[in-house]
Amino acid sequence: MSVRKIKENVYAVGVNHWDRKLFDEIIPLPNGTSYNAYLIIGSEHTALIDTVDPVLKDALIENLKEFKDLKIDYIISQHAEQDHSGSIPEVLKLYPEAKVVTNEKCKELLIDHLGIPEEKFIVVKDYDKLSLGDKTLTFIFTPWVHWPETMSTYLHEDKILFTCDFFGSHYATSELYAKNSEIVLEGAKRYYAEIMMPFRNFIKSNINKIEKFDFEIIAPSHGPMWNDPKFIIDAYLDWVSPEVKNEVIILYTSMHGSTKIIVDELYNKLVEKGVRVLPFNLVSSDLGEIAISLVDAATVVFAFPTVLTGPHPLGASIIYFVNAIKPKTKFVSIITSYGWGGMAIKWAKEHIGNLKVDLLYELEVKGLPKEKDIEKLNELVMRIVEAHKSIGIL
Repeated sequence: MSVRKIKENVYAVGVNHWDRKLFDEIIPLPNGTSYNAYLIIGSEHTALIDTVDPVLKDALIENLKEFKDLKIDYIISQHAEQDHSGSIPEVLKLYPEAKVVTNEKCKELLIDHLGIPEEKFIVVKDYDKLSLGDKTLTFIFTPWVHWPETMSTYLHEDKILFTCDFFGSHYATSELYAKNSEIVLEGAKRYYAEIMMPFRNFIKSNINKIEKFDFEIIAPSHGPMWNDPKFIIDAYLDWVSPEVKNEVIILYTSMHGSTKIIVDELYNKLVEKGVRVLPFNLVSSDLGEIAISLVDAATVVFAFPTVLTGPHPLGASIIYFVNAIKPKTKFVSIITSYGWGGMAIKWAKEHIGNLKVDLLYELEVKGLPKEKDIEKLNELVMRIVEAHKSIGIL
């Protein structure tokens, strides 16, 4: 990503990471990602908002060197995580006169994680202002989107809101703005689902907080900027709302076919009842696609075989993941198959404590499914249909 002008003396100086395939060693990135940094040159002072992941620090440095006789006075750190702040030490080497401007919590994390000396910091409070001369910044604390120290920065004169991870997307593109909004929206929803969803109640209050400012552009730290802020804000308001859709997500794996037979039967019977069903074979499914689907689904069905006396490792892993990201799902069912015994359902029930759900049904199948098992499956289908009708989505 080369240097690009956003407004007069406001520039995007970040970097695309086109070929990054995983984030945090768990999240698939089908479209890569970007690390957005922004340079604001005021009449008296210059500020750099965020840096980039250390693996691409040289590209950021090259972008900054495009500005002749550049002097950076302030490095605004909105979030301490490496993909935002990891290159601050390198920038400080190049511009040793710069001060790191952030909040107290972020300062502590930057000292712990990056070893930045305490004397390099200027600590700000919520709604504090910083003058660059003819440009003015206001710092808006937006905690838990998605770390406790995260903040946003508002540039008054140019009506730009720099939102850090808030409204971001793992989407590498040569476009400065989200021109094909629907495609970028998919990346933003993936980003929300994997990172923001556990904090949706905080997101609601932070949306209310930022909407007090008059901004024309949202400039996140990942993905393209939004020059139609209402589009992405409305999407977030939908995602964080308590409303769910008439959808059942089936998260399954099968060793010898028993679980798969049950899953196929369940799929067909639910479709016949007018329910949208999204099955994911855990052996081959993209974890990001699963997370996206969990944003709206009313019901999640976990289906897996027993290994020794517990759940198949893929079943245990997906339960851990869903419990961690805490979707607004209303209902859960658990299906397991076994050969000679086990306690897989008991384990599963003990590990979904974060989910505020009604457990509709438990189905345990020994060996190949038999007629009595299909009859029990009919009971599960009936309960799902009745549950969806009870909240007015079917």
